[in-house]
Amino acid sequence: MATMRAIDIKNGTGPASALFLNSSVPKPSPKSTEALVRVKAFGLNRMDLLQREGKYPLPPNISLILGVEFSGVVEELGADAQKGKFKVGDEVFGLAYGGAYAEFVAVSPATLLHKPSTLTWETAAAIPETFMTATQALHLIGAFKPGDSVLWHAGASSVSIAGIQLSKLAGASAVYVTSRTPEKVKWCVDTFGVAGGFDTTQKGWGEEAQKATGGKGIDVIVDFMGASTFADNLKAAAKDGRIANLGLMGGINLPAETNIALFLVKRLRYEGSSLRSRDEKYQASLTAKLEGYLEAFAKGDLEVKVEKVFDWKDVVKAHELLEGNGTKGKVVCVIS
Repeated sequence: MATMRAIDIKNGTGPASALFLNSSVPKPSPKSTEALVRVKAFGLNRMDLLQREGKYPLPPNISLILGVEFSGVVEELGADAQKGKFKVGDEVFGLAYGGAYAEFVAVSPATLLHKPSTLTWETAAAIPETFMTATQALHLIGAFKPGDSVLWHAGASSVSIAGIQLSKLAGASAVYVTSRTPEKVKWCVDTFGVAGGFDTTQKGWGEEAQKATGGKGIDVIVDFMGASTFADNLKAAAKDGRIANLGLMGGINLPAETNIALFLVKRLRYEGSSLRSRDEKYQASLTAKLEGYLEAFAKGDLEVKVEKVFDWKDVVKAHELLEGNGTKGKVVCVIS
């Protein structure tokens, strides 16, 4: 059996220190409909931290190797995949259900894009999960319309950095952010020109959001926190507002005194989603939308913020950096 190098986890799950470079992992063999990509770089995501700890619900029948976004070169194409738009040697970037922390990953061509020459391997690897997740939240769940106002929680996170830019590109009337540190709110204002931000460690930020919008509230709210921001999200939302929940970093159990009356009064919609659990057709539709952004990346209208690039041999340090919650953008590893 052909083997490759990949990042593995001692005993299957554990802390960042349990990660190691395994030099004898089975190399994937592409199905007839798949492409085999030699990975050049891969992006880190919070789901990787949860999966490493055994706390992430994985889709069935996927690689147990960490990682869902990558850039690289097409190494091989299955018989049916050869009839598509990719050929061996193409430089690509894209999304996988798993397996990106490795020298090779087998994926559907439907979730691959040709890498523009203007993008480095590191930058390209930082795009797929981040910008597709933001697109899903804003457009498919949030039903964004030009002129809507948008609030992105965890404003300095890679998904929200993408979302801020996509909101402005799509014609948002105003974009707001939250953070647990005023310094990150200021960074979002200074870097991306957001209209304002709110410190979620302070009580009453939902009322502050209402004041900031002249009492109208915010049309689309994208939340990664869950329980800790739930009540204030209802207060911050506009009538007929849409709240997209993509994470539960702030807990899963609501306080007993939580008042849900605003759901009815404001006619709110609250919907949760996980991109990784979506089928290939859904992910392919987001890939196609991402392809439409490539010109904006080339022109500089969309920017990829990469906080730090590590050699994949330093993946432990990369995970520890992401766990520290101090990043402003993406953490990427390159394969050496």
